[in-house]
Amino acid sequence: MTVAPIDASQARRIAYSVVLWQAAVTAVAALLSYVIAGRLAGVSALLGGGISTLASLAMVVLAFRASSSANAQSAARAFFVGEAAKLVTLVVLFVVVLRTLKVSPLAMFAAYLATFFVYWVALANALPSLRGGGSARRES
Repeated sequence: MTVAPIDASQARRIAYSVVLWQAAVTAVAALLSYVIAGRLAGVSALLGGGISTLASLAMVVLAFRASSSANAQSAARAFFVGEAAKLVTLVVLFVVVLRTLKVSPLAMFAAYLATFFVYWVALANALPSLRGGGSARRES
């Protein structure tokens, strides 16, 4: 297994860029949905992508709130707290939206999935630069 070094500022920058790309994909999905299927689909796509983007933002804010000099155990704890907050945010917002608003489920979940793929694309793009990140790599 290859372990690539990464500093907290680089990880933070990548994480916030994922949130920004998710917001951009949300806007595009909402616009396309509006043009193709009308106002309800556009608003639904905006809600679905917005839920994903807000949940990711909650995760990033909580995961990186600790100082960069924190030890590995507190950094891991911050990421677990961030992921838990992301999951809670997703569930609560989807429940609120689905119970209180009339939405187009197809447009809402399509936009959610589009923003979900942003994370995987960003991760795939970040990994090659991390693999070549230096001589401190280890093989185990």
